[in-house]
Amino acid sequence: MHADTELIQTLADGRFHSGEALGRLLGVSRAAVWKRLQQIRQTFGLEIDAVKGRGYRLRESLDLLDEMTILRSLPEAEHALMGHLYLHNAIESTNTWLMQQGAAGELSGAVCLAEQQISGRGRHGRQWISPYGRNIYLSLLWRFDLAPMQVAGLSLAAAIGVLRVLHKINCLSAGLKWPNDVLWEQKKLAGLLLEVSGESSGPSQVVIGVGLNTRLGEEGHAIDQPWIDLNSIPDVAKQSRNQLAASLISELIKVVRLYQREGLSAFVDEWHRHDLLMGRQVEVRSVKHCHRGEHLGIDTSGALRLLVDGEQRLFHAGEVSLRKG
Repeated sequence: MHADTELIQTLADGRFHSGEALGRLLGVSRAAVWKRLQQIRQTFGLEIDAVKGRGYRLRESLDLLDEMTILRSLPEAEHALMGHLYLHNAIESTNTWLMQQGAAGELSGAVCLAEQQISGRGRHGRQWISPYGRNIYLSLLWRFDLAPMQVAGLSLAAAIGVLRVLHKINCLSAGLKWPNDVLWEQKKLAGLLLEVSGESSGPSQVVIGVGLNTRLGEEGHAIDQPWIDLNSIPDVAKQSRNQLAASLISELIKVVRLYQREGLSAFVDEWHRHDLLMGRQVEVRSVKHCHRGEHLGIDTSGALRLLVDGEQRLFHAGEVSLRKG
């Protein structure tokens, strides 16, 4: 285990630990412990308190990821279908890393999780705020015999998988916003990013990235849109990040398996039940145009259906953004 990881795990309880005890743990001097803690503060953005006579502690305790806990929490059926589970301390992006592994031959079902993303991404290249030891940053690799165009709707199906997990922990007001946002009372709770590569006629390699806000804290002030985290939502059943990660992996595997068999048509009715803007007057904006009309839901390809001046028009993810009109 890397020394920084070992040190963070020791301090994760939020209690004071003496410099002497930490030095014994790492096999270094107390002065070296201080230098290591300074490096951790700068590298991971963790706030560390130092109190004479008491030692060092993290200002906030951390709920760290653990491979064996996640694997033990997975239902047997999904565990059998899952590939390798990779846990990273800090990584540029779980999606980018897993896409690279896929290109190098990684098997279908591989999962990548990280305590922190240095360059987490949302749609249209937006930054995804990713503080250390908080939230869920998860990516799943899956291989399809289908052409890349045929898996475009998978991001909507995956959003339904995330919503199912949230509803199971009593986050009942969470709903969907096309194409792949999960909102609670019009505030962003989770987002998805689908990345696809492959031959034009298939097969395809797909990576589904999920960012779920569990506890953002002050880092949330850097987000340029209304947001919420599970910690701030009343009546939600408390779950560890490991439990949430296992639930998300399980549900995403169920989703991709059903999508392989039936495509997005198997999810359209469920999407419409939870579409927060269904039947509302909305604006669909692209770089050059703005279209106003009634939101009619989605079709089986994942396109948004908009009633404009009595005529139905279709808009595809990646071309437009959706705002309440």
